[in-house]
Amino acid sequence: MTETMEKICALALGTAFGYEPVLSRKLTDALGSASAVFSLSPQERAELLAPFPQYSGALDERRLGEAEKELTSLQLIGCDFIPLCSEAYPTLLRDCPDAPAGLYYRSTNPPESVLNPKVPLAVVGTRDCSPYGRSCCEKAVRALPACSPRPCIVSGLAYGIDACAHTAALESGLGTIAVLPCGIDSVYPVRHHRLAQRIAEAPHSAIVTDYPPLTAPLAHHFLRRNRLIAGMSRATLLVESRQRGGGMSTARLACGYGRELYTIPGRVDDERSQGPNSLIAGQMALALDRPEAWGKALGLGGGGRRRENIVAAARDYYGADADRDILIAVLECVKAELGITLEGLCRVLALPYSRVSALAMRLESDGFLATDLLQRCSISAKF
Repeated sequence: MTETMEKICALALGTAFGYEPVLSRKLTDALGSASAVFSLSPQERAELLAPFPQYSGALDERRLGEAEKELTSLQLIGCDFIPLCSEAYPTLLRDCPDAPAGLYYRSTNPPESVLNPKVPLAVVGTRDCSPYGRSCCEKAVRALPACSPRPCIVSGLAYGIDACAHTAALESGLGTIAVLPCGIDSVYPVRHHRLAQRIAEAPHSAIVTDYPPLTAPLAHHFLRRNRLIAGMSRATLLVESRQRGGGMSTARLACGYGRELYTIPGRVDDERSQGPNSLIAGQMALALDRPEAWGKALGLGGGGRRRENIVAAARDYYGADADRDILIAVLECVKAELGITLEGLCRVLALPYSRVSALAMRLESDGFLATDLLQRCSISAKF
């Protein structure tokens, strides 16, 4: 099947099972692609959907024809559709069991240059942020261009922290991805139309959604938007949120996907700090006392030359120690794959878990390594 046909078939799956992306994902995984689903005979497709009577007839030729018209309409307004099987589809999002069948995409950049940045980071928070929250958000984002590799900021284009994060990224020369709770042909909130246009035209930046054109930003659409933000990102930073705020839902989703979660602690008498403070108290998130040090906390360091210093420092520190070479090997693995888990180190180094755990513990106690609650490893912030 051609690339265009795969887009059409993925579009059809997305509209057929839009509110249950897990089902379209199961079909795609089982048959290898969206186009493979529609290569089946009508009877075979009907048998596939037999356990789901509510979707009887959902995969007929009519839907395929509608998807083809929709793709043509998208291209006429300068948009595109990126199917799950495409190499441009966000790899981290594909790892999520409820990844959508595809993403609607708007940008002046080709999707393969935007959707898989080396370090995608989500920044989310309350709409009615305080001056303190806005300042923390700006400090966290504006310090990231000095990191290597340079991160890309993912957020939801909402008022408050989201808009602050996107703007700080644009003004700092970072790529940024805005995820909409509505169709790709509109912008929500409407007042952010100019900001959305800036994002669509900026290098390494784009607007995405999994909602088809003409979809309104209904209340229940925001949770799916938050799933995309969390799923596309390696780590999430929560800057101010009430206990039941949208930022908190994104934070919990990030934890559910096994991603790193950071937050800014705040005053105990400020409602906008209830969410972050509760995550810290529950050991679900790491407290970021200095927002400008977020890059170091992630193990990104301040540039390539400084990151190299850790190996030389470790060699000098361990001297003639019998374990020096294997300790250095652990550090090299962590440098090569930021956020690698202890189990991942076991596979790479072909060592038992007990051995790797002891090595990581030693490196951490000696100040070379940091591990989070999910046993993911990063270079110590001092390097």
